[in-house]
Amino acid sequence: MHDYYSEYRSKLRTPAEAVKVVKSHDWVDLMTNVCFPTLLEAALAERKDELFDVKLRSNLVFGPLRTVESDPEREHFIYNSWHCSAYERKLCDRGLCNFIPMIFRNLTQYYQHFLTVNVAMAAVTPMDRHGYFNLSCATGVAKGILETADIVILEVNEHLPKVCGGFDESIHISQVDYVVEGEHDPLPELPIYEATPEDRAIAKQIIPLIPDGAILQLGIGGMPDTIGRLLADSDLHDLGMHTELCTDAYHDLYEAGKLTNATNFHRGKGFTGIALGSRKFYDWIDENPSVVFAPLEFVNTPELIGRLDNMISINNCIAVDLFGQISAESVGLRQISGTGGQLDYLTGAAMSRGGKAFICMTSTYTDREGEVHSRIVPYFKGDIVTDPRSQAFYLATEYGLVNLVGRTTWERAEMLISIAHPDFRDQLILQAERMGVWRRSNKR
Repeated sequence: MHDYYSEYRSKLRTPAEAVKVVKSHDWVDLMTNVCFPTLLEAALAERKDELFDVKLRSNLVFGPLRTVESDPEREHFIYNSWHCSAYERKLCDRGLCNFIPMIFRNLTQYYQHFLTVNVAMAAVTPMDRHGYFNLSCATGVAKGILETADIVILEVNEHLPKVCGGFDESIHISQVDYVVEGEHDPLPELPIYEATPEDRAIAKQIIPLIPDGAILQLGIGGMPDTIGRLLADSDLHDLGMHTELCTDAYHDLYEAGKLTNATNFHRGKGFTGIALGSRKFYDWIDENPSVVFAPLEFVNTPELIGRLDNMISINNCIAVDLFGQISAESVGLRQISGTGGQLDYLTGAAMSRGGKAFICMTSTYTDREGEVHSRIVPYFKGDIVTDPRSQAFYLATEYGLVNLVGRTTWERAEMLISIAHPDFRDQLILQAERMGVWRRSNKR
């Protein structure tokens, strides 16, 4: 039997030694979420004065990023994110991060066909006796990025869960240039949001439309996660999972006996690509054969999603205009998150027999100055459109639920205004009249 441990030892370096391969003007990828290589990134930051114009890519990072925080002028490190976390959003606000528009399903193809990766770094689980490292919570995107890189450096993180994969969940020592070890802090945990009265009102409108045996996709953010937890207290049974992001909501459904995956492609198995959650959640997905990880170019394919009967997609958004355009990633020009896979699941659920796609939002939000704003607006003024009006499906606020499929512009205006906060409805009607999307006979 091949002695993989000898090969491992020959490639073992300290973080400081490993990052010496990075040169000025390189493109360096730092993976995603809890698979971010903290020891390597800290060592790279120590080389700041030696390096110039090193471009960094990552996403959904908890932070802090030492490379970024140590270089506010961005002369040495230029950080870019595919999908902003709360921390990365604040970096954007400070001018220390640039967003990269994308659809998660296409990410690997971007790397394979268009992008340069001089060095890729990723946190992984310890190597097994066959010479494989598990790509853990980054399986959805990791392999495609690592295979494109000129140099691959792995950081062994003793806390990462070892996930079960459909394919591309691991990388072999023979495909790796360097390995580093070291002590890590416990994995960052995604906050658990307490359900608000508005969340519960929205959930009460959606849950009756979900049948037994439905396959669920829950998006990132407090509201989809809350709805998932409330589903755990419902009378539904034999629910399944097919989702870009797996979070605590699915664990709650499992603990409640609701998540059986009885009607999924592979009976008893739910599919996902990336994962974020609590410590108990990471323990749940660790070597759990009922939670299968695969690349997002597979998991997020609309045609595949559409083959699942009763596919239910639940996501949140920031704002909707009276034409039905949906923004789930920016407030005006301020970047908040990213497109991710929302559009893929909106498309796939529409193709599914019995499928439904719900976009949820509270009717209002309060800005930093304490001013209340409607999330339903006449038209966008620089907000990034995540989902085009031609694909709008169900939209929900605490005031109601509407289905925009096949509706005219004036019908959409009427329906959306009906679920806006009452304080803003008259103003929205006036704007709709000026825009030519309001029939006077509809005003009540």
